[in-house]
Formats: sequence, structure tokens, C-alpha cells
Amino acid sequence: MKNALQILIMLSVFFINAQKDVLITKGEVMNRVMEYNSTLKITEKDIMAAEGDFRQTNAVLLPNISLSHTGIATNNPLMAFGVKLNQQIVTQADFNPDRLNNPSQIEDYATRFEIQQPLLNFDGFYQRKAAKAKLTASEYQSGRTRDYLMLEVEKAYMQLQLAYKTVEVLEKTKVAAMENKRLADNSFKQGYLQRSDVLAVEVRVTEIDNQLQYAKSNIQNASNYLSVMMNDSTYQIMVPTDSLKVFANQFSLENVSENRKDILAMESAKEAYYQTYRSDKMSFLPKLNAFGTYELHDEQVFRGSASGYLFGAELRWDILNGTKRFGKAHKSKAEFEKATLELEQYKSESQLELNKARRMLQDTKNNLELTTLALNQSKEALRIRSNRFAQGLEKTTDLLLAETQYAQKQLEYYFTIFQHNSAVAYMEFLTKE
Repeated sequence: MKNALQILIMLSVFFINAQKDVLITKGEVMNRVMEYNSTLKITEKDIMAAEGDFRQTNAVLLPNISLSHTGIATNNPLMAFGVKLNQQIVTQADFNPDRLNNPSQIEDYATRFEIQQPLLNFDGFYQRKAAKAKLTASEYQSGRTRDYLMLEVEKAYMQLQLAYKTVEVLEKTKVAAMENKRLADNSFKQGYLQRSDVLAVEVRVTEIDNQLQYAKSNIQNASNYLSVMMNDSTYQIMVPTDSLKVFANQFSLENVSENRKDILAMESAKEAYYQTYRSDKMSFLPKLNAFGTYELHDEQVFRGSASGYLFGAELRWDILNGTKRFGKAHKSKAEFEKATLELEQYKSESQLELNKARRMLQDTKNNLELTTLALNQSKEALRIRSNRFAQGLEKTTDLLLAETQYAQKQLEYYFTIFQHNSAVAYMEFLTKE
């Protein structure tokens, strides 16, 4: 009964752990990030805001139409006579001086339909172009953010793979260390080893246990980071379905592409500043607008027995508005020139980053060859020393040193693969259009 209860508890723990661990591919992570990531949703809202700014500039082309209904009561002589004129109820008796000077209270309910149509607003046209350029910049920036998140997914997924590889290496190392401990205990009982040698082996086992615990914590950290990127609040422990392998690298591009989304975004931002500057200059020119109204008047609400209309056009030229327009044009010109300089600086820094990334990729490629060779050498050295130790021909310290070196070389090898693949992914990011 006791054994059955223990088995039941072990199975329960197994199923709980199985529920926490989730098998996942890099493609699945990428799809979830592209669909649920909060940063991407924020950039989408930025685009929507830019679209809203652009739609506001439709006022340069489309009419402004309003409808109102107003009620008034007055005994003001001038206004009372005007109300009667609007209501078309003026009679000969209304021209009596006593009635003109001392009118009775009169009420008027007016329904007004008003339209204003811009005809020539040169500054507004350029403001519209500036808003369109800002919208384009937001779209390019959103695309570049998407590319950056793809890079982050690559790196985070590889970190998860590296963490599992580290655990795999350390678990194998622990098995070998435990076997060495068994051999050391037997040799000590037979009088072939001293107690200090056995303690050295036990210390090594403890060191491996500590490293293993850190490696398992890294699995949780990498899984949690992927959960955050996918906007997943369950924070499950993820298990990659594929292992850490060396990426191929073929990059022939020598210079940063002018069609890269972040550069296009800055080009569009510069264009927006330029159009804003042109708009401020055009504000010195006159504006031509058409307008018209149609009114209904009556002494009762919502009747409108009398009507009238008015239409016309206005050519308006603000000759001097203090120095406000001069200062505004001066500022927009400086902002345009600043954007131009920032774009050139960004291109130079991007080219520098590309050159550094290319050299880093070559360095990691060379380092990968060296670590591969060192791994094979340490593996062979450990095999020889393990055989000699089993035969009592090797010191415990030499065996522990060989075992430690082999474990270190395995970890260095997988970490070098991670560095190499990260460099490849970064190069793809820098050269992606």
C-alpha cells in the first residue's frame, strides 16, 4: 500500500511537470509574437494616430458644413426690425417712429445651414504632404520594429536551446562524476586512495550540482522572456523541438541598403520636416475661401416660413502677424536641417555597425573551428585518463582535471555556436530590406 501511494505521488508530480513544460517550435513562437506582442500593437496604434493626423488635413480639400438652430428674444430697436425683415413680416405700420424706437419684444427661431469651401490654401497643401510623410514614416518604423522582434525571437529561442544543451552536458558530466566517485570510494576502501582524493571527487560532484541548478534557472528565464514577447501570462516552461545547430552564413552586401525600413522611415521623417518648412513659408501667401449660408426664420420653433441665402468668396492676406510666422518658419527650417544631419549620421553609424557585425561573424566562425578541435582533444584525453584511472594508473586529480576540461569545452562549444548563430541573425537584421 505504501509503495502504491509513492508511485501515485510520483505520477502526480510527473503529470504536473508535464503540464508546465510545453513543446514549441521557433515558427510557433514567431507567429505568436507577430500576433500578440504588445510592442507591435503599440506601433499599430502609432500608425492609426498618424492616419488620424493625415485625415484631418482633408479639411484643405473638403468643405466644412454646419447646421444650427437658434432662438432669440429682443426689444432692441435695430435687432427687432432686422428680425421682422428676416421673418418677412414687415408692414407699413412698422415704419412708425414710435414703433421703430420702442418695439415690443419679438422672438425669432432661425435654422442656419452654413458651408465653407477652401479654394486656395497653399500652406494647407504642404501640411497635408507633411502628414502623409509622417504616416509613411510610422509604417516603415512599424516594419522595422517587426524585424527587430524577429531578431529577438531568434536570440531568445537560441538562448532556450543553449540552456537545455547546458543542462544536457552537465547531467552527463554528473553521471560521469558519480561513476568516478564510486570508483574513488572503492579504491579508498581498498587502501589505494587517500581521504583527500575522495573529498576532491565529492567537491566536484557538488560543483556540478550547483552549475546544473543555474542552468535550469536559465531555462526558466529564457522561457519567461519568450512568454513576455508572446504576451502570454501563463509563464510555462518551454522546450524547443529542435537542437542548437550552426546556421549557414552567406552575406555579400558590403554597404547598408538605402531601402532598409529604418532608413526609409528617417527619409520620410526628413520629408515631413521639409514639407512643414514649405508650409510655414507658404503661410505668407493669401488664402482664398468660398462660403455660403441658407437660413430659415420664424417666430415659432422649427417652422421656418421665411428663408434667405448668402454666398460669396473671401481673399484674405495676413500681411503682418507680429513676428510669429517668421519665427515659425525659422524653427521648421532648423528642424529640417537637423533631420537631414541626423539621417546622414544614422547611415554612417549603420554602416559602422554592419562592418563590426561582419568582423564579429568572421571571429565567431574562427572561434567555432577552434572550439570544435579543442572539444575533440579534451574528449579523447578524458577517455584515456578514465581508462587509466579504472586500472589504478591515474591520479584522481588528473582525472578530475580532464573531466572538468571536457565539460568546459562542451559548454564553450555550444556557447560558440550560440554566438555564431546570433552573429548570423544580427547580420540578417542589418541587411534586411
